[in-house]
Amino acid sequence: MQKIVTYLWFDGRVEEALEFYTSLLPDSRVLNITNYSEVGPGRTDEIMFATFELAGQRFTIVNGNTFFKPNAAMSLCINCESQAEIDRLWDAMTTNGGAASVAGWLTDRFGVSWQITSPRLQEMLASDDSAGVVRVTEAFMTMTKLDIAELERAFRGD
Repeated sequence: MQKIVTYLWFDGRVEEALEFYTSLLPDSRVLNITNYSEVGPGRTDEIMFATFELAGQRFTIVNGNTFFKPNAAMSLCINCESQAEIDRLWDAMTTNGGAASVAGWLTDRFGVSWQITSPRLQEMLASDDSAGVVRVTEAFMTMTKLDIAELERAFRGD
């Protein structure tokens, strides 16, 4: 069992979120669903908790109320191996009410904040080439969705 599990607070739309999230990445699935009991506070046909995996990482959705709202102070990060994967996930998450932000960040239709990034960007940022680090930082800070080829060009100084 995973020792630390991220809980995502929702106000309804839990079934829609589960279906959406588990469709995004391989090795993703709903593990279990617990409905409210007769005691409430929700209806007995409503999900209270749902545990699911995204790319093998376990999460739990709590179907709470409007008391808490997701915000960008906490985000989920997906490390993408290709531009095609960045593009696919970006498009899926920014449609139907999602919103692009800056530097690979977005908010999905449920208000959850995500970073859609690349391990290659992290490698460039950790480089000993300080001029390349400055150039790639300047480049990615002006982007919404990351463009790996453009980041590579910036890093090299092309």
